[in-house]
Amino acid sequence: MHGEELMYYLATISDEVRIPPNRFNEKLEDVAFDSLRSMYEGVVIKGLGLIVAILGVKVSPVGKIVPGDGATYHKAKFEALVYAPIEGEVVEGEVVEVVDFGAFVRIGPIDGLVHISQVADDYISFDKKKGELLCKQARRKLSRGDSVRARIVTVSMSGMRLNEIKVGLTMRQPFLGKIDWIIEDLKKEKAPTKVKEK
Repeated sequence: MHGEELMYYLATISDEVRIPPNRFNEKLEDVAFDSLRSMYEGVVIKGLGLIVAILGVKVSPVGKIVPGDGATYHKAKFEALVYAPIEGEVVEGEVVEVVDFGAFVRIGPIDGLVHISQVADDYISFDKKKGELLCKQARRKLSRGDSVRARIVTVSMSGMRLNEIKVGLTMRQPFLGKIDWIIEDLKKEKAPTKVKEK
């Protein structure tokens, strides 16, 4: 990442790719591309992040043969679009599910969790019938489909698969939360204050 902190970035990766005999009559780059996509897309690589997409492949035309395997193995270099959530980063996403313990927000290719304690500086309750989180004092609600802005507070990439990435979010800071709430708060802040005359 070269010292920059970006959620999405391009990485160049080198590997060896297997070309099966039943695809020898196809273009080498196309077969390698398909193989690398199935091997890498949706996989978490420690130190890199989640491989979202393989973008371009260069394959050595000279391969090697392994005894007992009819395939050829070729050195390949490819570019990958990588997603790596970063603690402290502000993200925007859509609420995809509301449960009794919080809300799941789609950020990029993953869903992060805003725990009920991190929704707002308010008493929050869950309305099971409507599938909403309700703020008692502010009388605000958070529902599926709402657009929100949140800050990433925890990232765990413990496994090798997309569903093993866990991201914790907070909306309990100024200018975070449901986008409609932020707009309302900004309007209140800009409203002229009346000065009492003596």
